Amino acid sequence: MKKNVNWRINFILVFVIACGAAVIVRLFFLQVLDHKLFEAQALGQQINFNDVMGPRGQIFCENSQETRGNAGSGEVKSLAINKDNWTIAVNSNDIIDKPAFAQSLSKKINESADAIFSAINNQSSYVILKKDLSSNELDKIKALKLRGLSWQNNPERYYPQGQMAAQTLGFLGGTGQGQYGVEGYYNDILTGKSKIQQDGAGLNSLFSNDDQESLNGSDIYLTIDYNIQFQAENLLKQEKEKDNIDSGQIVVMNPNTGKILALANFPGFDPNQYAKEGDLNVFQNSVVQKLFEPGSIMKPFTMAAALNEGKLTPNTTYVDTGVATFNGRSIHNYADEKYGKQTMTQVLEFSINTGAVFAEQQMPHKIFFDYIDKFGLTQKTGIDLQSEAYSRNDSLKNGGDIQYATASFGQGIILTPIQIARGYCALANGGHLVKPYIVEKIVTGNTETYTKPEISSPIVSQETLSQLTPMLVNVIDGGLKRIGKVPGYYLAGKTGTAQIPLANGRGYEADNHTIQSFVGFGPAFHPQFLIMIKLDNPNAAKSSLSAVPVFKQLSQYIINYWQIPPDYDAANPPKE
Repeated sequence: MKKNVNWRINFILVFVIACGAAVIVRLFFLQVLDHKLFEAQALGQQINFNDVMGPRGQIFCENSQETRGNAGSGEVKSLAINKDNWTIAVNSNDIIDKPAFAQSLSKKINESADAIFSAINNQSSYVILKKDLSSNELDKIKALKLRGLSWQNNPERYYPQGQMAAQTLGFLGGTGQGQYGVEGYYNDILTGKSKIQQDGAGLNSLFSNDDQESLNGSDIYLTIDYNIQFQAENLLKQEKEKDNIDSGQIVVMNPNTGKILALANFPGFDPNQYAKEGDLNVFQNSVVQKLFEPGSIMKPFTMAAALNEGKLTPNTTYVDTGVATFNGRSIHNYADEKYGKQTMTQVLEFSINTGAVFAEQQMPHKIFFDYIDKFGLTQKTGIDLQSEAYSRNDSLKNGGDIQYATASFGQGIILTPIQIARGYCALANGGHLVKPYIVEKIVTGNTETYTKPEISSPIVSQETLSQLTPMLVNVIDGGLKRIGKVPGYYLAGKTGTAQIPLANGRGYEADNHTIQSFVGFGPAFHPQFLIMIKLDNPNAAKSSLSAVPVFKQLSQYIINYWQIPPDYDAANPPKE
């Protein structure tokens, strides 16, 4: 009997020791070998994973009053920023005295105490009380120190200058994607980066301030000068009142670099209220997205080609009969004028269509088309704005005598205003084709990346331009002296009054429906600015009565703004 008792005791003792050893071994595995695994599993039950997006980059411009178009020292203006938009909510279970809570909050959010009490006294524990609060409003609410309140920021895009440069900026669409303009073209650069944020009870966020800064979208500084842009837009509005234009565009560039100093469209829109626009065409940036037949502003390119080929000089003469005929089809001058014997300088001064035809006929069509291509009139400019339009003008390339004759004075060829402006830059800057650009620099954290101008080798000779520039100066100092000249300065340019093609492509609209334009640069012999003006269907007979006065006003403004020294004493002008 005693042996049986001892055996049982020994068995129980061995069993207890074995179980204890098993427990110890298991604890060793749990607490030592598999410690990190189970800690991670425990954390996973406590932590929420949120996809956090950094704020969108902002857009600015910098004025250039003291730098004559160069950035670095002017006043900075905000064009697109992120505006705080707070929502406050409450956990009603945390409120001890609901009537007192409602009474305290009512005056701060402009809601009745009864409405707030009704909202927090329902079955739901989480209630949104107010949306679209500013940071100042939120600070006043925070000062109440009400138990149970929480808040969340849903920042929205805000354009503090309203309609200013709206088509150039574009806007942030409802899907969070940039639409049109800079917002669209640079969307990937402006968009903040995303990252998973881990946030658990009793734990610090694994998301540091340095991480937050690295998630920010890049800021963009435009080449736009706010003051020049403002002046250009005001001039277009005045043209609406004066000549009742359907629409209009103005481009101001530095012809030596391609920098865009103003890019104005009329009519505009408010990007803060873009969803209320009924006509989506207003979002189109006509400077880069709308093709048109340029008319007589094409003539300097024709003349430059003939001069560069040595086929004529400024003093070459021809006899104008008022008409040129090709296979039974006739080309006439504006208003059927007949000028008789004229020089090539006078062809530009009086804008004689048959004179441009004469210049084009002095060279093979292929050579003329090659110059059209060299001046960038068959290709995109490459400007950094969304959805640039262009035409290869293949119909001209494969055309006959009549097509080349009309193209010589700007009909039957289609271009955008930015293509024309770019081509004129080459006439102004010594023959170099430049790439227009709208962004001065991109700021990412502490890194600033500047746009480097792209400038081609000369496409026409200095001799050609030394002949052409005085011819373009004569356009203003001669026929347009009273309405286009700024006293003390030599300015160069050319008018254009073009018919508007019918939608079916067969013929043109009535004579009183025209596109009137002017392109000019100054000071003519050391240019610092170039201005392209296009007015759609103004109530004026010709561009000398509409676009030219706009050019004069804007040129005078820039000259005064940049304090450009005069070419001569206006009180004692040189003898002609």
